[in-house]
Amino acid sequence: MATYGTIPTSSGGSSMEYLSRAKERIKSGLGARRPWKIVFNFRSIGLPAGFSDAFGRIRTNLAYFRMNYAIVVLLILFLSLLWHPISMIVFVVMMAVWLFLYFLRDEPLVIFHRTIDDRVVLAVLSVLTLVFLLLTHAMVNVLVSVLVGVVVVLIHAAFRKTDDLFLDEEAAERGGLLAGESSPHP
Repeated sequence: MATYGTIPTSSGGSSMEYLSRAKERIKSGLGARRPWKIVFNFRSIGLPAGFSDAFGRIRTNLAYFRMNYAIVVLLILFLSLLWHPISMIVFVVMMAVWLFLYFLRDEPLVIFHRTIDDRVVLAVLSVLTLVFLLLTHAMVNVLVSVLVGVVVVLIHAAFRKTDDLFLDEEAAERGGLLAGESSPHP
């Protein structure tokens, strides 16, 4: 009656099976971000030629490193809340929402048969996170940490050269990076 070497084929949702699927989704979801080695490639750092060059770099880098930049801002926000336990609880709950609605989605978010753009999801989650954290009376910490995070992201985006970044045409169009783009898709 030994069953060594057999693979269980139960279709029941055991907790181990659920955890294994969740672990795979986390790995694949975070794998969608750009490698940190590319983000922090010091050979790609340089002064922009002028304001228009800096603005173009910011626009391209924000589209290319969107998920990395969201992680950086959320990490800075997390570190600022370490001494505010209620805010930390709210932040952990919101991080779970971020994981499932932004970082770990394999397919576009659809609500009432309408596809929601990633930028809209990013904006709504950002606003909700800020509002809920501000309701915990940690306003100064939240505002300062978000401001620091935005400044860090903008500085990196302005000084990171874009010569070695390759966006496919569809991603560039969604990010608004094509010069001939007339209007977003319906």
